[in-house]
Amino acid sequence: MKVIGLFNEKGGVGKSTIATHLAAGLALRGKRVVLIDTDPQGNATIAFGYEKSPQFYDLTVRNAPWKNVLSQVEPEKYEPPNMITDGQLFLCASNLESRNIANALDRPAIIRQRIRELEGAVDFVIFDTSPTPSLLHAAITAACDYILIPTDCQAFGVKEGVASTMLHITEIRNEALARGMDIARPLGIVPNKYQASTVLQNDILKYLSAHYGDLVLSQIPLLTTFGEAQAVEKLLYAFAPKSKATQYMWGLVDTVMESVYAS
Repeated sequence: MKVIGLFNEKGGVGKSTIATHLAAGLALRGKRVVLIDTDPQGNATIAFGYEKSPQFYDLTVRNAPWKNVLSQVEPEKYEPPNMITDGQLFLCASNLESRNIANALDRPAIIRQRIRELEGAVDFVIFDTSPTPSLLHAAITAACDYILIPTDCQAFGVKEGVASTMLHITEIRNEALARGMDIARPLGIVPNKYQASTVLQNDILKYLSAHYGDLVLSQIPLLTTFGEAQAVEKLLYAFAPKSKATQYMWGLVDTVMESVYAS
């Protein structure tokens, strides 16, 4: 089982879009996937057309069994037409109650312990997180094998969001390594909403490469197809399977699979 957390301490970078498409893409590749929405805004929950609910709160604070906090996502919401996959996608939804989890946790390690209960039952667990750093972020990071950082290609998003996120994750990882735990390995930085015609955004890409090297993955352009798919509560794979936007997402899914299975 591979556990991947998507983090960025800046909002509006498309983190939920990437999290939902990564989770669904892995399911379409035949994997059993659990997507956990930890953001009180519930964007990943809404993306699949579900009502916000306290499933994540119930899991972490009320110690609810997994069978009571998972909803199987209907394949028609993400499956391309005329395609049947062997994979499965489950959602653990969020709502405003998630704001209270950090203060209600009696043990920071509880999230890691709950995730380990899925060992052997699923192939991937994907965390979508809020942009607000908190003790909950630290607990989620400690439950992850890998960290993926989506970012927009704006100066503030990169120099503040990515930098602070990398700093906090590195601190948590180093503390864990000192205790003999290899967690939160950086998987990559995803430049999202990229506009190639903009001089500033090309400069930002150069900045990312200079500071983070091979961690910088292929950029995902700003395309209207993303918004069109969201408007009908479908993912790109189902809405426009042959579109450029969908191909970019497949590229990310395949890069992630190659990386985690090679390490």
